[in-house]
Amino acid sequence: MTSPRINHQVRLAKRPEGKATREHWHFTTEPVAEPEEGGVLVQVLSLSLDPAMRGWLNDARSYIPPVAIDEVMRAGGVGRVIASKNPAFTVGDTVYGTLGVQEYILIAQDQVKRNGLVKIDLGVGTIGQWLNVLGMPGMTGYFGLMDVGQPQPGETVVVSGAAGAVGQTVGQLAKLKGCRVVGIAGGAAKCEWVVKELGFDACIDYKAGEGAVRAGLKEHCPKGVDIYFDNVGGEILDHVLAKLARKARIIICGAISQYNNANSVPAAGPRNYLSLLVNRARMEGIVVFDYADRYPVAIAELAGYLKDGRMKSKEDTVVGLDTFPEALNRLFSGENFGKLVLQIENQSAHF
Repeated sequence: MTSPRINHQVRLAKRPEGKATREHWHFTTEPVAEPEEGGVLVQVLSLSLDPAMRGWLNDARSYIPPVAIDEVMRAGGVGRVIASKNPAFTVGDTVYGTLGVQEYILIAQDQVKRNGLVKIDLGVGTIGQWLNVLGMPGMTGYFGLMDVGQPQPGETVVVSGAAGAVGQTVGQLAKLKGCRVVGIAGGAAKCEWVVKELGFDACIDYKAGEGAVRAGLKEHCPKGVDIYFDNVGGEILDHVLAKLARKARIIICGAISQYNNANSVPAAGPRNYLSLLVNRARMEGIVVFDYADRYPVAIAELAGYLKDGRMKSKEDTVVGLDTFPEALNRLFSGENFGKLVLQIENQSAHF
């Protein structure tokens, strides 16, 4: 007789003011139930850790409801079907969806679509790639650049957070579309990787001292910036606004420099916004979920680039569910190098 499965979970204990630390989380356990008619039981293999997760902790109006107190922390991930009473899924299928920070998830029939549960093919990409270029970061980069940015050959594209999950896809895709690409990243090692491995034309190290970004933009974007893909906000956004070309497009994807502000401190807004008027430019936000019905088109194109080597996918993997609180904060200290992935250890997770 086999012992019943036990699910280890990470739940939100209280909302953080500023940085989220271990005290903001509950580590809980519960027995794993079998699926009812139409349901699916999934063993979680790896989770995507994304800057947006910090925003989901705030009790504020946004594009998605906040994570509730005592709710399992929301996260996208890859898992394996271990029990199914749903004809669309078979035991052994590898799946992608909103699985949560836990070892197992039981998804009822009426929640399958809401959780975005879909089968994926590990012959097309690795688990890491399905959480990176072929997952939410890649979809964000693809539709943000192609639909909002509308790149044209010869244009200059600047992307902040260039060594991160979204940034690496944006920069490589822009190069494939015939653009000149300038990255902004933190540290000499990341900048070197972005240029030598990903093929960016240049990369500006924002940690290289005061004035480094301004000087770098002047050097590498002498004719101005046609497209700016913004992942960081704050001062870097202001520096780029000052260098816009006529009819420039700015894609607002995120503002990681602002996410750990205390709740009473509003995000710093752009001071140089009048450059939008002077240059007849536009600034538009991107929320990836708006493009869900078109994901297969983007996945097919990006998977082709991965297969023929024209695009690379770098992941930074942390192991163990119990490391989640510290792992999440690596995104905001700039410690991660590539897409941050949390690999689950079902057999050895103890709280």
